[in-house]
Amino acid sequence: MSQLNQSRRLFLKKTVVAGITVYLAPLNSNAYNALFEEKILAAPIWDSKTKRIRHRIDAQSKALGKKVFGYDIRAADMPHWPQKQAHAFILRTTLADRIFEGIDLSRLGDELKPDRLVTAEDLARDGLVFPEFYGDDMLLPVGKTPAYLGQAVAVLIYHDFARFRFAKNAIQFHPDAIRYGRETGPLERDPWGTFRFVRVGGPSPYDEDTFSSLKDMPIFPAGLRKRLPVWPQGREGGKLDEEGMYHAQQMDNEIKNPSDKIEVLSADYFSQSIDTAAMEADNTNGWFDQASQTLHMVIPTQSPPELAEEIPKMLAKMNIPIRRLVLHPCYTVGYGSKDHSSFPFVGTMVAIYGDGHPVRLANDRYEQFQTSIKRHAFDISYSMTVNKETGKIDVFRGYMTGNGGGRCNFTPSVVMVAATAAQSIYYIPKSDFAAVGVATRAIDAGSARGYGTLQSMAATEMMMDEMAARLNLDPIDFRKRNVLKSGMKNTQGAIPAGAVRADEILDLAAKHDIWTARNKRKTEFETKFPGKRYGVGFACVQKDFGTGAETSFARVEFSAEGKLVLHHSGAEMGTGMTTSQAVVCAQWMGKPADESHFSTTDWDMLPMVATADPYMMPQADQDKLSADPFWTPSYCSPSSASNSAFYFSHTTREASRLLFEQSLWPAALAIWKSGIGGGQAAPLVVRREDARWVPGGLTAAGMQILPFATLAKKAHEMGLITGVVVHSFNRWQWAEADFTVNASQLRLPVDGLALRTGSESAYQAIARDRVYYPPMQRNNAAVTYYSAVGTLVELSVDTGTGKVEILNHHSFMECGNLIVPELVSGQLQGGIAMGIGHALHEYLPLYEDGPGDGTWNFNRYQVPRASDVAVWQQTGDILPPLSETDPPKGMAEVVMIPVVAAVINAIAHASGHYFRHLPVRADNIKGVFQ
Repeated sequence: MSQLNQSRRLFLKKTVVAGITVYLAPLNSNAYNALFEEKILAAPIWDSKTKRIRHRIDAQSKALGKKVFGYDIRAADMPHWPQKQAHAFILRTTLADRIFEGIDLSRLGDELKPDRLVTAEDLARDGLVFPEFYGDDMLLPVGKTPAYLGQAVAVLIYHDFARFRFAKNAIQFHPDAIRYGRETGPLERDPWGTFRFVRVGGPSPYDEDTFSSLKDMPIFPAGLRKRLPVWPQGREGGKLDEEGMYHAQQMDNEIKNPSDKIEVLSADYFSQSIDTAAMEADNTNGWFDQASQTLHMVIPTQSPPELAEEIPKMLAKMNIPIRRLVLHPCYTVGYGSKDHSSFPFVGTMVAIYGDGHPVRLANDRYEQFQTSIKRHAFDISYSMTVNKETGKIDVFRGYMTGNGGGRCNFTPSVVMVAATAAQSIYYIPKSDFAAVGVATRAIDAGSARGYGTLQSMAATEMMMDEMAARLNLDPIDFRKRNVLKSGMKNTQGAIPAGAVRADEILDLAAKHDIWTARNKRKTEFETKFPGKRYGVGFACVQKDFGTGAETSFARVEFSAEGKLVLHHSGAEMGTGMTTSQAVVCAQWMGKPADESHFSTTDWDMLPMVATADPYMMPQADQDKLSADPFWTPSYCSPSSASNSAFYFSHTTREASRLLFEQSLWPAALAIWKSGIGGGQAAPLVVRREDARWVPGGLTAAGMQILPFATLAKKAHEMGLITGVVVHSFNRWQWAEADFTVNASQLRLPVDGLALRTGSESAYQAIARDRVYYPPMQRNNAAVTYYSAVGTLVELSVDTGTGKVEILNHHSFMECGNLIVPELVSGQLQGGIAMGIGHALHEYLPLYEDGPGDGTWNFNRYQVPRASDVAVWQQTGDILPPLSETDPPKGMAEVVMIPVVAAVINAIAHASGHYFRHLPVRADNIKGVFQ
């Protein structure tokens, strides 16, 4: 078929980017259902008494093996595509210290030659390049040294599966398919990013700071020497960066020349490179219909808005005419590995050269290890000074180097977040944290779960235990003496949002029997098992959630029959956000959304425009641009940074709230007040704040219970608002704006609004009267939102083999009100398993002996099994919210961090040795006992 089926066209949402019409068939849209045949999101089963959902709304589809993920999709599953599927694989370099001189396909012979071979010369001829974010050389040209191990040099496309499979078998694992010339050594490049945060507090934690990033400024290098930062000269009373460096130098003097009352610990830590081990390997499937100049793409991604914007821009630069892009974003599971991955753009390129055939590009596990985004390896040097009499920290300094690999990706923000998180749960009177993200020949590192904080906070927690031992203090008591409390400042000088409850976690942990009975159990265990040593470890961290430029869209509407529908810009990536966002509606609508749509990118009814960098623009530019009633600092965030529970829920909740206040509540009053003398409401005082959703519907102050369907029908009859679209922006606080709605001005914590009234189908965008964006200086706060988790680990160590057995673990979490408790429990259990893997098992060499050679798989890379994580013994407590008004907090990343240090601290308790390099494997431990 050369043209889009006209009936399907009616279902496809479209926009125009760079002159290319972009059609989007998001998850569970009518178009998506037509293409994928089965609806994968079921209507939620809601218990109005317990206000709990029975199961995930995608559970049935996943359990029955329906085609939920892009990896499962073939041309035959797409009714309007040619039904014969073509396949492609990529040749990649396995060396990065010599000139690339071309490829050798002689192993394939004549029968297995590709139907289409694509090289850098083809891309140069056709004008096909990566979006700027991803750097140069989508395919490496002949005559250049590879920037990193595993860099792509050629694509081989086959029109039939059999020849594709035989050809891939014949050439995979044979590095002689790549020809190299003279040795040049690895490329040398400047760091991807460098940051420094210095703070000197006031006389007390609550007084004004002497110097801080928020009050003054972060410090940036004055230049580079040998590819490393050169910092400004310190000068008291000088420019702000000189003033900051003066304070850094004073701290250095205190570390090097301590008084007798000060204990100093300086230690070097290492956190390894690991694979994100995503359940779904990277993949795309695309068909370029040359007759209609239309490119169709099935792509799993955490960031559909990025693809919808950047792929057309990439295509528009080409010499090959493309008029339309039809994009099908899919479910995925990645925990960072599919956030701003370059793979969708490579897959798009491959589809263009399919010669009319749909082309599937899908990594096998060897290719996934060779190419997927990795967690940054970190070298960390910490120094801490503590007053021996009080047990309180005075100075904490950290120098960190993150290995960003061959492409920049998110390395600058990862190392920045690592530095700002290093304080963990502690108040630090004087701090100096510097971080640099270096460019190397390693595989790209990016948005892995933990985002730099796992590396820096695990090291902090390991140091806390070692320092406590030096001071002869109980490790939890030492933490209590230094814990950051509500109203105190972080190391950037910002006051964290709301109540900080890490002190409550410490109190609970100190009373838990795993901790209180640890010495008694150690004696009993080691008596019973003479060849083993018993240990208990604890760690507690609080991690930020969000990026400082969080944005999302949400649309909530209901029909006259009472059907509640949600559209959201967020993408599902394994966190269960499709279920949680449907449930968020229930707070104000009395029930979850009956129908939900995610990865939505069509927001024409609310034409928000972003034209500047939300992190770097001058304040004057923000002030000027804000005069446009539809301008926003940032358009739409990907699913990342634990942003669904707090940030995504905000837009869903605010849209639902406005619908309730402007529609359902007036409709209810109209019904209750109908009849002679003011109806049933007249004898009573009926206030909106007394409204309650109960089984059966809405009531207030003894009023008749009104079912949702009754209210919806009345709202449509009265011509009230029946649909709301909102856009929000958060720079460590919510943007607010004034809007005129029904002749009244409302101050709302959103910066964009569109409304639908009655049974009209069209939305009207409401131009805001005034907007209040957080000032640009707020970026210097770096973080303000935190969730805290503490973990106790009980383990044994075999003195003969060094093998560690996790016997038990218990976690304490603080994350506000839970939207779906079962999802929180699942995140906690999964995060702990990942953390144990990081502490004890998972490791990737960075360079030539690592996965860049294409020979790594799970036979060489050890992930934890159920037997490694005490799956049947583990328990956890979640702190109750302070009230029913507490917002839910992002916690999908923090749950994997404290267990890393808790395991290492438990090994120290068992062995008497404090390890500082991760992972700690059996051979490392065995050496302690030999």
